[in-house]
Amino acid sequence: MLPGDSRIGYGTISRAMAGCIDEASDMNDEQFEDRLRELRPRLHRYCARMTGSTVDGEDAVQDALVNALRARSEGVAVDNLEGWLLRIAHNSSLDFLRRGARHKVVPLTADIEDTSTFEPHIVEVGFHRFLRLPGLQRCAVILKDVLGHSVEEVAGIAGCTPAAAKSALQRGRVTLRQLAQLPDETRLPLMSDEDRNKVSTYVRLFQHGDFDAIRGMLADDVKLDLVNRLKLEGREGIGPYFTRYAGAPQWRFAFGAIEGRPAMLVFDKDSPTRQPVHFVLIDWRGDSIVAIRDFLFAPYAIEAADWVLLA
Repeated sequence: MLPGDSRIGYGTISRAMAGCIDEASDMNDEQFEDRLRELRPRLHRYCARMTGSTVDGEDAVQDALVNALRARSEGVAVDNLEGWLLRIAHNSSLDFLRRGARHKVVPLTADIEDTSTFEPHIVEVGFHRFLRLPGLQRCAVILKDVLGHSVEEVAGIAGCTPAAAKSALQRGRVTLRQLAQLPDETRLPLMSDEDRNKVSTYVRLFQHGDFDAIRGMLADDVKLDLVNRLKLEGREGIGPYFTRYAGAPQWRFAFGAIEGRPAMLVFDKDSPTRQPVHFVLIDWRGDSIVAIRDFLFAPYAIEAADWVLLA
C-alpha cells in the first residue's frame, strides 16, 4: 500500500462514484497502485496549489491515495480514473484547509471581462499565490491551465455547472495574472538560534559524509519517510538510508528553507541550474532527531516551491 494515513471521510465520494463503469476492473492491486504512482505528480500539482504549499499538498495527496485504495477495496467503480482521483484530491485539499484553518483567502478585485488565454508560465507561479484565489477559481485555473482539463471536466471535478466553472476560470485567470506581477513573497523561517544550529549541523555533517555522527543524533524511535517510496522506523531500520547517500557523490547539500521551514536543500552537482532537485525536512525532540522526511523520490515537489538558501 502507498504510504500515508487516512484522515478524511470518503463516503460522499464513494456514493457519487457508485454505479459507474469500472475503468480499473481489469487491473490487479499491484497494477492499480502502479497507476496511482504514475498519476501522483499530477495530483500533487493540483493539491500543492490548492493548499498553497508543496509539503501540505503532499499530505493531501497521501490522504487522497489512501482513500482511493480504500474505496477500491470496497468495490467502488469509476469510469475515468484520473478524474475520479482528482475529485478525491479536491475534497482532500479542501478538508486539509478546513482542518488547518491556517490560510485566509484575500481575493483581489479584477475586471472579469478580460477572458484572454492565460500565459503559459502559470506553472511557475508560486504555490502560495494560488491561495489568494477563492476556492472554485483556484480549482478551475489549476485544472484548466496547469493540468489541461476541459471546462466540462472542471465542472465534474468541482461539482458545479459548466457555466460556473467557466466564470470562475475567467475571474481566476485575471486575478492570478495580477498576483504574478507582485514582488515575490519569500517566506523566511522563524527559528531560535538553537534550532538553527541543529539543522545547520545536520547539513554540515551531510556535506562531510559523517553519517556515523548523524546516526548518533537519532532517537531510538526515529521515523524516515522517503516520500513516494517507503517508510522506515527505528535506528537500525533506517541505516540503509545513509548508506545510499554515502554512495551518491553527485549530490551537493546546503542549509536553507522550504516555505519558511528549515530544511536541507539538495542540488545536483552536474546540473547547470541553481534550483534544488529535492529537499529534506528534519524534526527534533530535544537534541535527538525523531523524523526525517526526504523528497528524493518526489522531485515534482520542488516545482514552483518557495525556497531560499541560508548562510
